[in-house]
Amino acid sequence: MPLPTLQDQFAALIAAPSVSCTQADLDQSNEGVIELLATWLGDLGFVCDIQTVKPGKYNLLATYGSGPGGLVLAGHSDTVPFDGKLWNTDPLKLTEVDGRWVGLGSCDMKGFFALVIEAVRELVGQPFRQPLLILATCDEESSMSGAKALAAAGRPLGRAAVIGEPTQLKPIRLHKGVMMERIDILGRSGHSSDPRLGHSALEAMHGAIGELMGLRKQWQREYNNPQFSVPQPTLNFGCIHGGDNPNRICGQCSMEFDLRPLPGMDPKVLRAAIRAKLEPLAELHQVKIDYAPLFSEVPPFEQAADAELVRVAERLTGHRAEAVAFGTEAPYFQRLGCETLVLGPGDIACAHQPGEYLEMSRLQPTVRLLRQLIEHYCLTPVSA
Repeated sequence: MPLPTLQDQFAALIAAPSVSCTQADLDQSNEGVIELLATWLGDLGFVCDIQTVKPGKYNLLATYGSGPGGLVLAGHSDTVPFDGKLWNTDPLKLTEVDGRWVGLGSCDMKGFFALVIEAVRELVGQPFRQPLLILATCDEESSMSGAKALAAAGRPLGRAAVIGEPTQLKPIRLHKGVMMERIDILGRSGHSSDPRLGHSALEAMHGAIGELMGLRKQWQREYNNPQFSVPQPTLNFGCIHGGDNPNRICGQCSMEFDLRPLPGMDPKVLRAAIRAKLEPLAELHQVKIDYAPLFSEVPPFEQAADAELVRVAERLTGHRAEAVAFGTEAPYFQRLGCETLVLGPGDIACAHQPGEYLEMSRLQPTVRLLRQLIEHYCLTPVSA
């Protein structure tokens, strides 16, 4: 069968539901998206390896050409959950509205794969001197289990990797890390008329918050990167719950917080510093303090400014490489030896929202840019 048109591929990818979510009742398999991509890429002559990450969740690694080096064009096959009642169109149907292609995953980021295929379909007849790898991962929007599985396997991918997350076609070489943490404090309840009858978890949490605020000030003094719009690391107290009545000493209190470290800040070191502040509080207040991540962290990401991939992308786009606050799979590809960059056609401002869209004016510029990257890394003779 002939390969579907760019628009038909876009529509088919959006119509294949692939929500990933930490809530089991909303979580879905990405098998439909992976099968579509494997079929189309297989028809183009790619060797397709579908890897099971866990039941119902798959990565696809499609390779054209052989040998070391080459280029990886990567993205995630899943989307965030959605509330159809808040959309003006069917989120699982590609709809053209005012020069935009609207649909869940159009921007972030299933549509990127259709653009990759459009870019490569005119090049597959040429001799590839280094391989082109197209990678589609699972669960980026929740646990990042797909990228983590690749990193754990340790199989080298290519010398350069471009992740098509929404950046408005501007190269991104830095982003902050993402740490979502929890503190649970177990004290002892008792009658409020006599403090000796209990150990207040709420007062211990007050002390914990004070220590975290002190660490936040310390880290913001020590770390600053002016390339970010918020140049310091941030720590946000997201929610707190505890106690049940004014006349009872609070026996239990829990809090969740979000920490966004800059490149150069090691999450293990940050957690060790937090634990060192919490341990004396447990003894002081005679409570039990349990501190742990809600999810495993996404490390900060930084690609060197003088890397070949950064220089090539800056030349082709006309934009200097920048920094963003959101996290991506980039750190995991770096672990596999790839120079890595985030560069895609969407706009993060409309991602994760009803009415997600991709500007149609960015379609052909993206295809042209991807072809130029493929030509540079896969078709041009490698200098000795």
